[in-house]
Amino acid sequence: MKADVFGAVPAEAAEHWPNRSAVYFKGADHTFGELDKAVDQVARGLMALGIASGDKVALLITNRPEFIIAVYAVFKIGAVAVPLNTRYREQDLGYAVGFSECKLLIMVDQSGPVDYLSIIANVLPEVKAGKQVRDIDRFPFLENVVVIGNGQLPVSISWEQLIERGNDVAPELLAGRARAVRPSDTALIAFTSGTTGNPKGVMHNHGALRACRERAKLWTLKPGDCALNYLPMFHVYGLSELVIGSMIAGVRQVVMEAFDPCEALELIEQQRVQIIHGFDTHYSDLMRALDQKPRDVSSLVFGTFPSGLESSIPVAREVQTRLCPTVTGSGMSESWAWVTKSVLSDTEDQRCATSGTPMDGIEILIVDPVTKKSIPNLVPGEILYRGYSLMQGYFRDPEATARTIDSDGWLHSGDQGLMRPDGFVRFLGRYKEMLRVGGENVSAAGVENELMSLVPEIDQVAVVPYPDARLNEVVVAYVVPKPGSNLKAEKIQSACRGKIASFKIPRHVVFVDELPMTASGKVQRTILRERALTDIPDSRIGQAS
Repeated sequence: MKADVFGAVPAEAAEHWPNRSAVYFKGADHTFGELDKAVDQVARGLMALGIASGDKVALLITNRPEFIIAVYAVFKIGAVAVPLNTRYREQDLGYAVGFSECKLLIMVDQSGPVDYLSIIANVLPEVKAGKQVRDIDRFPFLENVVVIGNGQLPVSISWEQLIERGNDVAPELLAGRARAVRPSDTALIAFTSGTTGNPKGVMHNHGALRACRERAKLWTLKPGDCALNYLPMFHVYGLSELVIGSMIAGVRQVVMEAFDPCEALELIEQQRVQIIHGFDTHYSDLMRALDQKPRDVSSLVFGTFPSGLESSIPVAREVQTRLCPTVTGSGMSESWAWVTKSVLSDTEDQRCATSGTPMDGIEILIVDPVTKKSIPNLVPGEILYRGYSLMQGYFRDPEATARTIDSDGWLHSGDQGLMRPDGFVRFLGRYKEMLRVGGENVSAAGVENELMSLVPEIDQVAVVPYPDARLNEVVVAYVVPKPGSNLKAEKIQSACRGKIASFKIPRHVVFVDELPMTASGKVQRTILRERALTDIPDSRIGQAS
């Protein structure tokens, strides 16, 4: 019988493919059988630490086998996994751990130049003096910290000690806890990006496992396939399609601790990777790295690429010939990943220029953003979702939940999109990313695409609004020039004149070395909007005449 809760998936995989490689990481392979045993041992260790059903366990772990083991162990005992963004620093981590009422924090000591142990020590300064974690008043729910790696806090527990503590709990007790978990139980609190304030905790139950199974079948994933995993595992995209989806289908994951396009191409060539995932930024970086140093990527046969935005369509089309065929889709933390999807038998236009069709059991409605009434095909409006994979709500925020999910069960996404006559949805951007210039609605993504097509020297661009007394807002373009180019603001503005509407021409151009990105590869426009308020007087900026 197939597992109906996340925690039972490793045992199901081990039953089918005990000796097949499940995870490859830094030169070592781990079989499905080995992972299943490790999950059980850590689950018993969590029980020994007093983690009960419904308790929250925070995971500050970069991409590595321990994340996979820990998250499944939490799921297995009916606790709630709270994966934390590994780009969080002191303030964000303190907020997330405290707000989510976590009883335990499992963390990695260091990753590359980032010393997570020092960061947590500053979040919990009392532990430097040897105070027990459970005695810190600011975190009344937190009782212990488990550290993966050589470093430790004065009062922390090592990963090895957690595993050893598992010997104190009989396997029969674990089996009883696992049997008690129900699909309707809360399994996950996934924090949103928090770009408009403190992040919200999105609660999901085990029911989303259905979506992972159905996509594995739709995409004909099969045992022995090999997928490259550089998407952050704490993000719903990486968690759903790789940590869970690969385990369901018997797919071997080649895990990268962080995305690096050159290393990714090397692993594709060495490990004969067949499946890749990512946003347009990942694919653009991979193709640029391929230009700089050719690699054998002929093993690639399939990729996922959420497309539909004007700026992503040219990238998606190029990927089809240079890397592999891709399928499109869309989703958000509140809806679960990939509530819309496409398949390889769809046309290239459907796979590159849309966001797919709804998954079975998911309804989509396009409504007028003001009246909330349904609108015809090809007319842009707000995308609403309804179905089994929607969040249970925002943790400790019933008011925000009520604002997001209406009384009829529709989740109001805040995304702009349209429905095509062929039934494919097209995502057009966030309403919060729309500019209002002199009474005209301006799509940031649309302007970005036009700039990219008009000015070949632009490598990357992000458009944000800037306050204007007469026009309400004007366009600011943050531009990353291609290496070696001597790009000037005047050239960008001149290239636009006569080609695009005057109100869409960037009033200001800011040249930067890189754009701020979320860990999942999306531009953090809120950061750029805030920066624009102070960047505009900077000498690097060109202004239209």
